[in-house]
Amino acid sequence: MRFRTINNLAGWIVCLIAFAVYACTLEPTTSLWDCGEFISAAYKLQIPHPPGAPLFILLGRFFVILFGDNPQTAAIAVNTLSAVASAFTILFLFWSITHFARKLVLLQGVEPQGRQVFTIISAGTIGALAYAFSDSFWFSAVEGEVYALSSFFTALVFWAALKWEQQADQPGADRWLVFLFFMMGVSIGVHLLNLLTIPAIIMIYYFKRFRVTRKGTLLAFIVACAITGVVQKFIIQSTIRGAGWFDIQFVNELGLPFFSGFITFFILLTGALLLAVRYASRKQWYRLKLGLVCSLFMLLGYSTYTTTLLRSNANPGVDFNNVDNPITLASYLGREQYNDWPILYGPDFTEKAPYAANGDQYVKLGNRYAVAGKDFRQDWAAAPGAHFFPRLWDPGNDRRQPECYQRFTGLEEGEAPTMADNIRYFSNYQAGWMYMRYFLWNFSGKQNDLQGFGNARDSNFITGFSFVDNALHGDQSMLPDSIHQDNKGYNRLYMLPLALGIIGLVFHFRRQKKDFLVSGLLFFFTGLAVVVYLNQSGFQPRERDYAYVGSFYAFAIWIGLGVVALSQWLGKWAKGSLPVYAIAGCCLLAVPGLMLQQEWDDHDRSDKTLARDLARNYLESCPPNAILLTAEDNDTYPLWYLQEVEGVRRDVRVMISGILSMDWYINQLRYKVNDSDPFAMPLTPEQIAGNRLNLVYPAKLPGFDANKYYDLREMLTNVAASDDPRYTHLTEEGELIHLLPTRKFSVPVDEHLVRTNGTVQPGETILPQLTIDLSNKEYFLKNDLAILALIADNKWKRPICFSSSSTAADLGLEKYVRLEGLTWRLAPVENSLVNTAVASKNILEKFSYGNAGRPGVYFDEENRRRLNTIRIAHLQVAQGLLHTGDKAGARAILRRFDSQVSPANFPYGYTTNLGNQHNIVSAQFLQTCYLADDLELARKVTTSLEKDLRQQLRYYRHLGDAEQPEEQLVQNAYQLVQGKPGELASRQYAFARDILSSWQLLQQLKDWELEFTGKKSS
Repeated sequence: MRFRTINNLAGWIVCLIAFAVYACTLEPTTSLWDCGEFISAAYKLQIPHPPGAPLFILLGRFFVILFGDNPQTAAIAVNTLSAVASAFTILFLFWSITHFARKLVLLQGVEPQGRQVFTIISAGTIGALAYAFSDSFWFSAVEGEVYALSSFFTALVFWAALKWEQQADQPGADRWLVFLFFMMGVSIGVHLLNLLTIPAIIMIYYFKRFRVTRKGTLLAFIVACAITGVVQKFIIQSTIRGAGWFDIQFVNELGLPFFSGFITFFILLTGALLLAVRYASRKQWYRLKLGLVCSLFMLLGYSTYTTTLLRSNANPGVDFNNVDNPITLASYLGREQYNDWPILYGPDFTEKAPYAANGDQYVKLGNRYAVAGKDFRQDWAAAPGAHFFPRLWDPGNDRRQPECYQRFTGLEEGEAPTMADNIRYFSNYQAGWMYMRYFLWNFSGKQNDLQGFGNARDSNFITGFSFVDNALHGDQSMLPDSIHQDNKGYNRLYMLPLALGIIGLVFHFRRQKKDFLVSGLLFFFTGLAVVVYLNQSGFQPRERDYAYVGSFYAFAIWIGLGVVALSQWLGKWAKGSLPVYAIAGCCLLAVPGLMLQQEWDDHDRSDKTLARDLARNYLESCPPNAILLTAEDNDTYPLWYLQEVEGVRRDVRVMISGILSMDWYINQLRYKVNDSDPFAMPLTPEQIAGNRLNLVYPAKLPGFDANKYYDLREMLTNVAASDDPRYTHLTEEGELIHLLPTRKFSVPVDEHLVRTNGTVQPGETILPQLTIDLSNKEYFLKNDLAILALIADNKWKRPICFSSSSTAADLGLEKYVRLEGLTWRLAPVENSLVNTAVASKNILEKFSYGNAGRPGVYFDEENRRRLNTIRIAHLQVAQGLLHTGDKAGARAILRRFDSQVSPANFPYGYTTNLGNQHNIVSAQFLQTCYLADDLELARKVTTSLEKDLRQQLRYYRHLGDAEQPEEQLVQNAYQLVQGKPGELASRQYAFARDILSSWQLLQQLKDWELEFTGKKSS
């Protein structure tokens, strides 16, 4: 059998193995984070968040149809798309490895035989399966997100480049280059990471088509980087901006319909490219012709974004940015609603970069484009202290940026950073913590599944060798069981994948320097180059390892080549075929075999339904026809999935409170979505267009009393949103600033209406008006104004709910909201806290728990956090029932949670990285058990809590002087928490709050046990 046939057959077998693993561990419904949004978008061809993913949406829709176009199978259909794409990624990785391995085993063009075939196929199998079972890649392979499909295109494009290299001397081989650039254009409709393969592809072309010199290699590298920049800046962004400018001229100046200029621009661009191709062909400038054809096909692939424009014009339920015209498309692709950051030049966080006008901002109003103010951007280079390579740039504190800077650079509070500090932060945090740690997770081992913030306890890489890990992170045997031996994220790979990859890397460098440079560029640009570009600041809201899987893909090539290296080295010492087979067998078991065994339990999602059930609990906690204002991704996207796909509670309007700062999002409230009727909004589209009302500043104005409560609706519509010179200020830059002369507002209450529509319960005392005091606000954001306007104009006709009481508190409404299950409803009753009748009914009859009671279901940290949200609702409702004297009702609520959630899956005692938050909630749950006279459940909670808290204190002691008395350790921690000098070891320092809270909780357990049982705890 010819090698080509064996290679193809083996590749497909490896592909099927990978798919079988993913199919067995696939999540059966939606997952947390963006998955609910993408599944919803695929099911109805809707518009997800910028910069969108139209090709993913189209392919997702195809898979939904393939699975019967059924709401009950839509999620698993889109998840299966990720599994299939991931399996094909492994297929192309296999063929890429065998391409390089064949060149290492024998001369180009010679047909391999016998042991050579076995060595090459073994290399491909072991390298490809190592990547298939790697932590980060497997995570994306079993959920409905874009990263699996993005990896597929990276693998496909890189394989196509190698295919071209293999056939470059044959007629027509350059069709592979045209194909890969077309695929690259198509991949833009999934994710931009694929563009980072360009430098490696350009180097493949250079090595094959030019005489190789050091100077030429350097020049080719510079050209490769330039081409990457041109594609990113001009082909992706500038073409759309140019088309948008054409559309403005055609619509506003010529009176033509929308899209006339957009279409004309691309007709002219296509015509110009075709004429240029024809001219280059006539002049026999072949390379120019090839480049133009590749550009043309890349643009053709990029055209999937036209579906975004078409679908947005249909006003679907999920319609980010309302991309119904070329101007908003340019904004959508440029991710302009998100914050900008410096990359190569800018100031340190001690200095704020000024804002500069970046032209007029146009919005679609009526039948033309209107100017809605200036488009302001931060001018990083204009800051007086701007310098090269600014890494410590972010002056905010929303993600504890100052603490992060101090932890990873050693900066003292108030100390001005130097260039050395910037380099130190890049090395320690950005390149070390936020990249190299992820890299070693995949190829060395992982400590646990807690999100890491730079301490010795949480989510470090490990080797599996205790003497190494103890030296790096402290005695690992002392870690609490919940984040060590009982934690499914505890994966020991003993550095075997890493070692095999390093062997392959060195072997590749010594034997094939050109090929090594190609794979090395792929490794660098999808790894450290991404780190430089992202310039991450502060502690991220989640781990970001998924952004670097392209780099891990490149390393997997070297893992495969490590098999070739070992086979050849051993072949020098031992004769015959047996050593070759032994090497392959050992590598197969020691690398992908071990990875599969270690990673399976924390990647198996086959029984987990928490995201969907969490969404159901939120929606079923809302009264009919409510608006639910949510706080973040995981409070929103699963809800969209449940409404848009499964059709659950489509009467509830789910809106993200933070994005209500966008005019297009506010305007979505004005039309019907699913079964939710439009909401009246007193702020007109013209008043909120573009940047108008982005910021409204409080100011003392004549005729207004700062201590008086003014009607909220009146103040918003006739003062804050007015262009009256009495209520505005014109800056030197020509920006119109809107002013608000008070921070105290009132909302009248229609007593008859709130009694008849169920807003209040019979017998409750109703306030004549809500008084809202926002004296703590230095300015009002547009989303603040939008929510307040919604409340003012609603006039108690429809329920207004919040997924988090903190959102209500930020608007001065904390004393007017009360829990009705998992949501907080606005009511004209002061300090009611819990509507016990409604909340109890919702929990006992409607709540679901994500199969948390089924044995062996794994919940990672974010899932555990969401389960904790559900548990908090139970204990708050139980506390509300106890306040009314209903102990039996409180016990029923507490028992409901305990019966539905297995302690093996979700223990009451669990170490977390958020200041013992999990155990603090458990302690509150325990106290409620005692107060409800449920001593049996209280003992169960106490046993679990006490075990974890004691293990935590034992661990913290062993990070320093293990002989130090526990009381002294706690006293030192207390001093530090109070901002006073305290003597803790360097590894203990980050755990000062955890040490103190663990000790306090243990003392509280003793006190409660004595108080409620009369027994003194040991």
